Amino acid sequence: MTVEALLPILLIALVAAGSPGPATLAIAGTSMGAGRQHGLALAAGVVLGSWTWSLAAALGLGAMMAAHGWVFEGMRYVAGAYLLWLGLKAARRAWQGAKPATVAQLAGAGTGSAFAKGLALHLTNPKAILFFGSLYSIALPTNAPWRDFALIGGSVGVLSLTVFLGYALLFSRPPVVRVYARLGRWFDTVFAVLFGAAALRILMGRAT
Repeated sequence: MTVEALLPILLIALVAAGSPGPATLAIAGTSMGAGRQHGLALAAGVVLGSWTWSLAAALGLGAMMAAHGWVFEGMRYVAGAYLLWLGLKAARRAWQGAKPATVAQLAGAGTGSAFAKGLALHLTNPKAILFFGSLYSIALPTNAPWRDFALIGGSVGVLSLTVFLGYALLFSRPPVVRVYARLGRWFDTVFAVLFGAAALRILMGRAT
């Protein structure tokens, strides 16, 4: 594995991790509405989910799930239902109106639920299975040494850690939080629409 071969892989992974999606939406909304600690906790859960699928794909689990359609279909329905639930929660917040005191109220609360939310969000993400499964199958031959798997997995893992934690730090900055406090209802409306659209896209799609 050369640097020239690794760079395109990292570029693809950067686009996949950094582009808007359920994980980035959840990180942004939690960081703005609940504060930096909760945003970082949720992002850490997403990162662990990403690492889990990366390791599973390296061990061949991603290809096995892709080959057994019923497993992938089950994951797809779970993911769609979870995203719909997140969309409904955002819609309810938008209907009730933003509450600027949310950050202060959650300042002393634990971050375990945020971490679990991020982990569940990525473990039920069928795109993560397909991404990591195709990443290894396309980037590496079947007889590639384990050090190449470790290099790609470690590099993509560090990249996902940087991107997702970076989103949490960005959206938890005081100016961004103040904007959310003023326009929280509009933010939550957008989140509800995007979560709902992502859920429908997953539920109406078909594995190929």
